[in-house]
Amino acid sequence: MNPQLSRRHFLRAAGSLIALPALESLGFRARAAEQTVARPKRMIFLGTGFGVTQETWFPDNKQPGIDYVLPEGLAPLERHKSVMSVVQGLSNQYSQDAHNGSTFWLTGANRFAEPGQSFHNTISVDQVAAQSLGRETRHSSIQLNGGDTNIDGQGHGPGLSLAWNAAGKPIGGLNNPVLLFHFLFSEEKMPLERRQAMLAQSRSVLDAVLTDAKQLRRNLTKTDTDKLNEYFQSIRELETRLAKEDQWLNVPNPKAPFPQPGEGLRGREEVRIMYDLMAAAFQADSTRVFTYRQPIETLIKSIGIKVAAHDMSHYAPGERMEASQLRDRTQSELLAGLLDKLKAAKEPDGSSLLDHTCVVFGSNLRSVHTLDNCPTIVAGGGAGVKLGHNMVLPKNTPLCNLWLTLLRGVGVEAERHGDSTGVIKEIIA
Repeated sequence: MNPQLSRRHFLRAAGSLIALPALESLGFRARAAEQTVARPKRMIFLGTGFGVTQETWFPDNKQPGIDYVLPEGLAPLERHKSVMSVVQGLSNQYSQDAHNGSTFWLTGANRFAEPGQSFHNTISVDQVAAQSLGRETRHSSIQLNGGDTNIDGQGHGPGLSLAWNAAGKPIGGLNNPVLLFHFLFSEEKMPLERRQAMLAQSRSVLDAVLTDAKQLRRNLTKTDTDKLNEYFQSIRELETRLAKEDQWLNVPNPKAPFPQPGEGLRGREEVRIMYDLMAAAFQADSTRVFTYRQPIETLIKSIGIKVAAHDMSHYAPGERMEASQLRDRTQSELLAGLLDKLKAAKEPDGSSLLDHTCVVFGSNLRSVHTLDNCPTIVAGGGAGVKLGHNMVLPKNTPLCNLWLTLLRGVGVEAERHGDSTGVIKEIIA
């Protein structure tokens, strides 16, 4: 505090006394910091197919805690070691298809849970988070889907992205950086009156359809009733979307922080630009939840790998294993770049975006066709977990226990998620 000034100082004019404002020189700096509004929490889920190279990606499980060495596959993340943790021992008990697992990676669902159905899914953790974190943003969540044209080349399985709605139905994703750029930052050319008219028309059609659908409830079989309930869930989601569009109708998109990316980006450059756009979206507070089902086939081609993506996943010492290891290092380099961006972006209170963001990178698959010990990295301070650790949990700890822990950490009061049995107390900071 400046000894020449005190809180008793006043401005004197025309016989009146006016108290001074809360100036830093009068010792109000700390108080102002205490009164700063809590920064919003954010989440990013980055899913990769075909797993990792077991021998060179996982830290030594005999070195738990902070005194561990990052292995070759994670070495590019060394500068972020203190703000990330590797979590070992997680699995999805219902995962049975090695190269289809991202379908259930964020849901933990049993695909055979519904009698008579060969496929069943439930809501993904990002969508649970979006119901809470996405209330105040233009986009409740944004789904990205890598630009691989060959779905089998990604090692992901059924679905349109990593995200699944409350009815267990797939949510579509944007599949290239140009689409994401315009979605976030392009100026709306259509006149406001025209957009208002289209919104009103959509609501009118929705109301009429809903009225007709409700009249069908009588005399339906259970199967038809279930289908109708799924239909109503879709209607509710559409109503929510229309309400949000109405709320943001008069608010222009933020200005783009950099020029439109080039057309036709694939592989490494696609991922890098997608990461840049995620950070920019968080800075603009356009959304607080992202999922990105990452490309594999185009990624390995872009770094000169000649081995096919699926063949690479069935590696053995030699060319295939070297390809798998190069893929791991490249993904770690790209992830390090994203963490760089989030760490450099400052919030009004001087903290960084990374301080309030939870970033998860992982896969349902360890390596080859092994489905336990799902590769998992958690970074950033958003979910209040221990960072800088090699977390070695009991074998086959439900992956959904982690999702539940992260949901609670960002302030979502979920009772359970998927096959969760409780939070993971060991990783809570």
